[in-house]
Amino acid sequence: MQTANKIKVYIVDDHEMFREGVKMLLSNSSQFEVIGEAANGKECIKKLPANTDVILMDILMPVMDGIETTQQLIASNPSLKIIALSMFGEQEYYYKMIHSGVKGFVLKEAGSRELEEAIKEVFEGRNFFSQELLRNIIVNLTEKKNDQHESDFTIREIEILQHICSGYSNKEIAEKLNISVRTIENHKSNLLQKTGTKNTVSLIIYAIKNEIVKI
Repeated sequence: MQTANKIKVYIVDDHEMFREGVKMLLSNSSQFEVIGEAANGKECIKKLPANTDVILMDILMPVMDGIETTQQLIASNPSLKIIALSMFGEQEYYYKMIHSGVKGFVLKEAGSRELEEAIKEVFEGRNFFSQELLRNIIVNLTEKKNDQHESDFTIREIEILQHICSGYSNKEIAEKLNISVRTIENHKSNLLQKTGTKNTVSLIIYAIKNEIVKI
């Protein structure tokens, strides 16, 4: 794969050894190119190249953490694709990262295959969670369970929600259901309004946590 066609990845983490490990791991694949790195959010905002495709963002960092960094980056460029790098035990920060606009979570202990899959999925416009981590997020959310039930949604909304939770894009869902992308977008907007969620990731977690769909 030519350099121009590689997925350009930027790493933000305060541990140099970890950054070096990720760079080495991704360098073994012809699909990725690490185009830069930063030790904290402030440095990331200052140095982030305009052609970055996917950002790997640590949550807890000095100077500026991943939550504030993600908020600032998404505020200035809503189309940015950010994956949170997570450690077990950081559950209290997950929901904040979700609302900040991350597209997925990858455990720092993950192997190369999972990291590569996460980058490709997010780059192509989908969300990514390992099943283990997704369950961990849901179990540890401190918010009260909502009173909404499956009956509050139409059959079509539940069908679309199931596809969203399975990781399919709006276009892929439209093709599966033989309806327009605009119709999918309208249903998705209704789902966000009914659930009080702000983005696809928080909608997925809401749906699974409240047992509207199953994983």
